[in-house]
Amino acid sequence: MRIVQITPGAGGMYCGNCFRDNALVGELRRLGHQVTMVPLYLPMTLEDADQSQGTPIFFSGINVYLEQKIPLFSKAPLWLRKAMASPSLLKWAAGRAAKTRADDLGEITLSMLRGESGLQHKDLEELVDWLEIHEKPDVIFLSNALLTGTVRSLKKRLKIPVVCMLQGEASFLDALPSSHRDRTWDTLAERALEVDLFIAPSRYFGDLMGRRLKIPADKIRIVFNGIDSSAFSPASALPQPPVIGFFARMCKEKGLGTLVDAFIRLKSRKEFSGVRLKIGGGLGPSDQAYVEGLKQRLCTAGLSGSVEWHPNLDKSEKKKFFESLTVFSVPALYGEAFGLYLLEAWAAGIPVVQPRHAAFPELIAASQAGIIIEPGDPQALANGLAELLGNADRRLEFARAARHAATTQFDLGTFTKNLLQSLPIQCHKLS
Repeated sequence: MRIVQITPGAGGMYCGNCFRDNALVGELRRLGHQVTMVPLYLPMTLEDADQSQGTPIFFSGINVYLEQKIPLFSKAPLWLRKAMASPSLLKWAAGRAAKTRADDLGEITLSMLRGESGLQHKDLEELVDWLEIHEKPDVIFLSNALLTGTVRSLKKRLKIPVVCMLQGEASFLDALPSSHRDRTWDTLAERALEVDLFIAPSRYFGDLMGRRLKIPADKIRIVFNGIDSSAFSPASALPQPPVIGFFARMCKEKGLGTLVDAFIRLKSRKEFSGVRLKIGGGLGPSDQAYVEGLKQRLCTAGLSGSVEWHPNLDKSEKKKFFESLTVFSVPALYGEAFGLYLLEAWAAGIPVVQPRHAAFPELIAASQAGIIIEPGDPQALANGLAELLGNADRRLEFARAARHAATTQFDLGTFTKNLLQSLPIQCHKLS
């Protein structure tokens, strides 16, 4: 089958969608499919070999911004548009991506969803022209629903099905300025009608987006995400003293403050006075002040020496990070659609403590590799962590279940197989 995967690049920031799509493309190629990965906006920052290597970046982030601010820029000569999409300029733009104002994001998101009638219509024409000449795919995968503004033009010209993955769009859209939020949701709902199939990473998120976008139930399939479980392995021995781990974007939304408060409470108990905390994950300019505030909170509690910070690790460093843990928690405060970090912990044989909301209850029910606590409650989290740290037999049982789940139902091969089986019937006739 000839497949095109369209994925927005996040510039210098780590992006779970980019990791998932890049791994998926590699696995599809390994299975013999002809797959082209098309990046949008900015280059991708990845842990593994870039599967989009050699493919042009469409909707150049600089062009998209200039078209939004200066609509006449869409009539700029081709040489100028190509100059604005040069790798050196996009690298520069990537460093400034985190500083984009919320108002600008609202305007650009709405315009992109309007597709052929949006201010970036020239970029859309260039993408479809290129696909028609160079690829002629049998099916197109969109990385997320914010790209559905492209569907009408893609289907009109290429006459093929378009499959859209769902992954955390609701929290982004709800955070847009009120001046754009409702219009953006309404436009997305209109454009969603043109998508052939949606792939949701959890029942929770599939149901949520189905309700909000009025998507018929038969157009949504639930396919758990997967990772290359062979990239992680359980440590030969548990760390002493025990170590609690966090690995995600270092921000309030991921519940890092809740974990820090829980750690402070846990350390006040004599039996857990030796426990340590290791915090890893993405740290960009916009989260620096928040992290400094947490460091000050730990310093005031006299616990700075019990906490390690490991920002922006590469893949080999991340593997060592997970192998050094006893238990794991990312107590996210918002409606997390999935959470690839859970799969990384489970692949390393690490049980988890997660809040009872969003996708976490169904993932832990499927894996039997952790416990659920009340969301946003540091005391409940401290009690949950104590429950695992203080019960070696139960922790070992969860650790075995974690590794089993990661190598079976949450493995990259299983994810890819289930995704292919979910495709529209016309795609199966081509495979």
